[in-house]
Amino acid sequence: MKLLVCIKQVPDMESRFKPDAAGVWFAETDLAFRMNEYDEYAVEQAVQLREKLGDGCELTVLSIGPDRVVEAIKKALAMGCDNAAHIQDPAASGKDPWQIASIIAAYAKDKGFDLIFTGMQSQDRGSAQVGVTVAELLGIASTSTIVGFDYDNGTITAKRELEGGIKGVVKMKTPALVTCQLGLNIPRYPTLPNIMKAKKKEIAAIPVADLLNADSLATTTSFHPPAKKGGGIVLEGDVADQVDKLIAILKDKTAVLR
Repeated sequence: MKLLVCIKQVPDMESRFKPDAAGVWFAETDLAFRMNEYDEYAVEQAVQLREKLGDGCELTVLSIGPDRVVEAIKKALAMGCDNAAHIQDPAASGKDPWQIASIIAAYAKDKGFDLIFTGMQSQDRGSAQVGVTVAELLGIASTSTIVGFDYDNGTITAKRELEGGIKGVVKMKTPALVTCQLGLNIPRYPTLPNIMKAKKKEIAAIPVADLLNADSLATTTSFHPPAKKGGGIVLEGDVADQVDKLIAILKDKTAVLR
């Protein structure tokens, strides 16, 4: 059985973001990068299945981006993936979900993957479009936002998170694709021995020009912080004084007490 897990390297969400010089995305200066959180659940689930199926199974991790994404790829290899594909693209951040999905589908179409795992969405763009679009391009079944997974003899049973806390159960035959959500599992920490083993695993470098044959369907026109609004007022003093001040403000600034 052949498995593929797709990951993305994103900035640490605690970073201080600033627009780049063109004003259409964030500047990467001084940012720390890590594997997308939802993709960690996808990697863990793929590795668990790989371990369950044993030596007859092969798990490949794929990532698109500049040289720095190799760090995220190595983490996935240390978690238990067998080999990797790095789609080399210094301008990956400027591509829309349609182009990213087209690249992945072009890579996967002749590889015979039985099951593809992706994260539900990326933490930077958050479109939640790439995984399901890959499935559509490949003409295979898919289900999204899974929080439960089981595989048995070519059949996938996936539990999905729906609105209002309701769960739905989907059964699919392979080949198929699933997108993974928070709560599916607890991603493992790579151990030192596995980190050392990962250094010997193959990472195939593929120029994006060899795979990209789709024009963008959406363009980011601007990237900017929200407009600043007026500051708040902090009331100090005794409670009685604060109440009087608050009533005065409500009468003067609003129509609440009019």
